[in-house]
Amino acid sequence: MKNKIISLSMLIAMLLTGCEDAIPGDDYGVYIGAEYSELPEDASFDVLVIDAQYYTADEIASLKETNGEIYSYLNVGSVENFRDYYADYEDITTGSYENWEDERWVDVSNPKWQEFVVGELAPQLIEKGIDGFFIDNCDVYYIDPRDEIYQALTDMLSSLKATGKTVIVNGGDSYVSRYLDENDTLSAVIDGVNQETVYTSINWDDGTFGEASKDDNEYFLDYLERVSDAGGEVYLLEYTTSDKLACYIQDEADALGYHVYVSQSLELK
Repeated sequence: MKNKIISLSMLIAMLLTGCEDAIPGDDYGVYIGAEYSELPEDASFDVLVIDAQYYTADEIASLKETNGEIYSYLNVGSVENFRDYYADYEDITTGSYENWEDERWVDVSNPKWQEFVVGELAPQLIEKGIDGFFIDNCDVYYIDPRDEIYQALTDMLSSLKATGKTVIVNGGDSYVSRYLDENDTLSAVIDGVNQETVYTSINWDDGTFGEASKDDNEYFLDYLERVSDAGGEVYLLEYTTSDKLACYIQDEADALGYHVYVSQSLELK
């Protein structure tokens, strides 16, 4: 059993770390908000996450010269109004997305959305040379916990997994937990999960960052341990401008065997 965090604030205050600089590890980088020209010139990660819809095949091939696997962001549960296909699916959106004004939840049980994600979007990304999918907004099942939504997500994830590409789900703990309850394994739908704000928190009123509450921290550590025990890879995405907290998170992730990327910006550039 992995040790749980009793009091994050207390441990951080007591921590004497050898980490001198808040430099992200080289195993995992998340730059979803960055275009090719905005990526660090020295970017070199084992896994680099981008939004490949806005990259060319040549740019992805170039990234592979200095990086390992390239995963693309793929939003299966909501749609942003800046996507060129937004107008085609606005009629099946179901509500606004809190804290993200340019985004709306989608009725993922609608066949035309499933066919678009699996039959059009995913193949376009694969054709560009990606190695995996970084799936966002399976949290639609938390927003709308109907069996139809759960089954739609399962069908889409199964189809994406069947492409042979790695599938990582960002968030989606309600969906993943139910799937584990019913199947005891994740291998048919995903290879792992990325969880945001296990150790940190976001103040949406002013865009500042803080520490996760004890309850949230313990909940997510328990959940991620369950994912890990089921054979899933675990990735953490944290937000802080504190060098000390960033180093602490890196040390904790290393001890747990989790991948982690610590960002100073919600824009992930």
